[in-house]
Amino acid sequence: MIDSHTHLFLCERPEEDLVASARDAGVMRMLNVGLGSESNAGSIASAERHEGVFATVGCHPTSAQDFDDALEEEIARLAEHEKVRAIGETGIDHYRETASPAEQRRAFRAQIEIARDRDLPIVIHARDPDGETTATDDVFEILDAHGAGVRVILHCFLAPWRVEDAIERGWYCSFSGIVTFPKSDALREAAGKVPDELLLVETDAPYLAPQPVRGRSNEPAHVVATARVVAAVRGVSYGELERVVEANAHTLFGW
Repeated sequence: MIDSHTHLFLCERPEEDLVASARDAGVMRMLNVGLGSESNAGSIASAERHEGVFATVGCHPTSAQDFDDALEEEIARLAEHEKVRAIGETGIDHYRETASPAEQRRAFRAQIEIARDRDLPIVIHARDPDGETTATDDVFEILDAHGAGVRVILHCFLAPWRVEDAIERGWYCSFSGIVTFPKSDALREAAGKVPDELLLVETDAPYLAPQPVRGRSNEPAHVVATARVVAAVRGVSYGELERVVEANAHTLFGW
């Protein structure tokens, strides 16, 4: 099994314990996602310490007010590291608007260009206030306008009303522990629609622990619980789901 999106540097337990527990659970590879200048280098350092850990570098939309020419150059430089396998996470967040919409869009577009220049996939964050869709709509609009040729991962996919649009565009949909929550029927339905070749699972650790461990700090080992629910929704065995997401991660990240 794989974890397509985690943040080891934010988790409660020591990094070595997190990686060891993941391996004990059968999670052999994970993508440690950078969030900005304070975590990008550390994400790479973790990847250097562990064979099965790989990194991204980017600027989270809620930190887009910090995105300047220096950070853009730093992300582009760090993206050349052999264990960096994606750019981001980046995107649009209207839930916590610590950065203005204009700042978020500028940082997003710049990171799309870095992903294109480095031939790396881009990890997308889209979060709306309850009952709204503007951030998700902005993400689709910006990617449609500027993302041609860039491989897209919709991290923590939460837009079941746009799953057909994502499929049509060939974008990967990565499902987090939210898909296991009792009230997530629409999200489970979406997980059943995504073609095998566009499906991923993740933890977003330390956030969004799946239902069996809900309320606790999440970690990569817990992606197994999410994968079991996604497998059940799709009517396949856990082993088959494992083969599908491992193959997709290999295609995207080259690990």
